[in-house]
Amino acid sequence: MTMDNETWIIEAGDAVIQRQQCAARLTSLERLIYCVWVADYGMRNAGDLAAARDLYERFREEALRLSQELGLSATSSAFALVPAELERQYFERFDAICDELRGTCG
Repeated sequence: MTMDNETWIIEAGDAVIQRQQCAARLTSLERLIYCVWVADYGMRNAGDLAAARDLYERFREEALRLSQELGLSATSSAFALVPAELERQYFERFDAICDELRGTCG
């Protein structure tokens, strides 16, 4: 059974958080997954990115940098948007972002 993207980002984000708590060094992909998880948390729980910024102020800038480094065009184009536009388009772009990240996870 294929896991939906909403469940996947919650579980993948949780795994990254667990590694952070163990003081493990995170890969660029894991850091990017965390940034997307932060954005998703804000959008699903508050309907905007303010809660995401409260969790991790630089999530958007780091997501943009990491997605560009990893060559993930759907993710980098989303996080290149100004925050208000990212909020407006977030749910439209969510599946493409997750599919791209999941494809990178192998």
